[in-house]
Amino acid sequence: MLGVPVAFVVWFMFVWDGPGGSEPTDCAQAMDWAGATLPKTSRDARCTEASWMDVYDHIAFRMPANEAAGWVAGTWPAGEAETRFRDPGDDFCVHLESDEGQIAAYDGPGAPAGVDVSVRYEGGDTALVTVTAFTT
Repeated sequence: MLGVPVAFVVWFMFVWDGPGGSEPTDCAQAMDWAGATLPKTSRDARCTEASWMDVYDHIAFRMPANEAAGWVAGTWPAGEAETRFRDPGDDFCVHLESDEGQIAAYDGPGAPAGVDVSVRYEGGDTALVTVTAFTT
C-alpha cells in the first residue's frame, strides 16, 4: 500500500516544474493586458509570463531616453511615482492599481490587479523600460 503514495511523489517530482515557471509570451498581448502598446521607437523587446497562483507578465524593451518619461506619462496618466518597489538602479518608477481605475486594460476575469513600470537610463540616449502586470 505504501508503494502507491511513493510512486505518486516520484511521478509528481518529474512532471511538476515548480511554481512560477516563466515562459516567453507575445509582447503585443502582454502590453495589451497591461493597458498599453509598445512604443513605435521600442527595440529589443522581451516578454515573459509566469503563473502559478498569480499571473505575472514581464515586458522589457529599450527606447530613446528622451522619449521614455513622456511615453510613460502619456500611456498611464493616472500613474503615481513609486518608491516602495523601486530597484536602486531605476531612475523612476510608476505603480498603478486596477481597483483605483488607473489601468485601461482588459476588464473582466483575469484582469491585472496592478502594473509596475520602471525606467533605467543606460547612458547615452537609451532607456531600459520594464513593465510588469500582475494579478493577486
